Amino acid sequence: MTLSTPPPTGIPAGDRRINGSYGANSAMVGSRLRDVEKPPPYLKNGGRTRHLTEISFTKNASGQPGFRSIKSVEHSKLSVTGGQMSAEKNGVFVPGNDLRAQLEQLRRHSPDVFRRIDLARVESWEWDRTQGDSHRDDFDADAAGGRGSSYVRAQLANVDARAHGIGRLMELMRPTPVKRGAAGRRTIVDLLGGNGLVRQVCARLGIDDVEVVTCDASPHMVETAWAAGIPALLQRAERQLFQSESVEGVLLAYGSHHIPPADRGSVVNDAYRVLRQGGTFLLHDFQTGSPMDTWFTTIVHPYSQTGHEFDHFTGDEIEEYLLKAGFDAYEVIEIDDPYTATAPSPEVAERNLGEYLVNMYGLCKKEAELGVEGASRWAVGEAKRIFHYDDGEPLHSTMEYVDDLGAWELTIPRKALVGVGRKL
Repeated sequence: MTLSTPPPTGIPAGDRRINGSYGANSAMVGSRLRDVEKPPPYLKNGGRTRHLTEISFTKNASGQPGFRSIKSVEHSKLSVTGGQMSAEKNGVFVPGNDLRAQLEQLRRHSPDVFRRIDLARVESWEWDRTQGDSHRDDFDADAAGGRGSSYVRAQLANVDARAHGIGRLMELMRPTPVKRGAAGRRTIVDLLGGNGLVRQVCARLGIDDVEVVTCDASPHMVETAWAAGIPALLQRAERQLFQSESVEGVLLAYGSHHIPPADRGSVVNDAYRVLRQGGTFLLHDFQTGSPMDTWFTTIVHPYSQTGHEFDHFTGDEIEEYLLKAGFDAYEVIEIDDPYTATAPSPEVAERNLGEYLVNMYGLCKKEAELGVEGASRWAVGEAKRIFHYDDGEPLHSTMEYVDDLGAWELTIPRKALVGVGRKL
């Protein structure tokens, strides 16, 4: 297949190529981003008002939930109660462990996505689930022993905290022309979609040429996504329910290290299976021994309810998965993926990011020890200490006034590994 884009022209500013291979007709290109110290230009659109979706529902003759109306509501209309996010009025409830109910809602209201589902695979997985599921669920509700409730609180408080990295991933996902689905949009399966963060950020960044399908293995996350008006599907990353060659993109990001090393090859192989010709697979995580690895080992593991004993990735490991899966063109690069928080003053920006980190990683033990404000100050201080990069151009946390936003922005740098595979 000959692609209409030019051959590789180098890695965009802020990214660093680790290794990779290109097919004869491949094209691995992307757009230039501003340096990590500066806010991405796509965050300029005034204000921080968050709009989600409020969905009214009733039941049909068979007793299944059905949509009555959909309208935009401001973020303030939603609340988190008892570890469960719900609309204060007329929110939609789709059980996180009821795959049939989720598929019925997709069939009615996202028919293009539903047509891509392999019902035979659904039947097979449903049968296996009846035999018991021993997989660990760190993102169950806090009251059930997970840290999913606090994770959702973090995303509600600062949905833009990781927008720079998500925006960069979407650029990597969409550099080449491919056969698209309904209305010219690319269908992208978000394998570790949680409560729908990537879909929400894409909407806020004005990325309207993609249909992000939120998927997760945690019933609590799937149920929470539906409660926010975000369609979601319960599935495991290594066992996708989509038909072969049915989607334009597959994203494995923000939690890839939770997948056991023994299953990682299967995840990449299945991603290759569901991709159409010309499609893209992204595997995002953090380098073994990196500041992010240190953060998880010294902060998250001892102070969260769930602990965090997971192996991160190396560039060679990611490259091997892409090669064995059969990708015609692939590479492993390093991208900037910082945390950010914006506020009227530097003090409030620091407090906001500290609170975000405490909730994001469920640092309840430190919160019990120091209180809410003390834990927030401690968390942001530890993050500024841990997240610095001195190889090449030094990279440290920054606080600057952003004229376009009329606010102070704290940026804590992170560098992530991204494996990019193209199915040509």
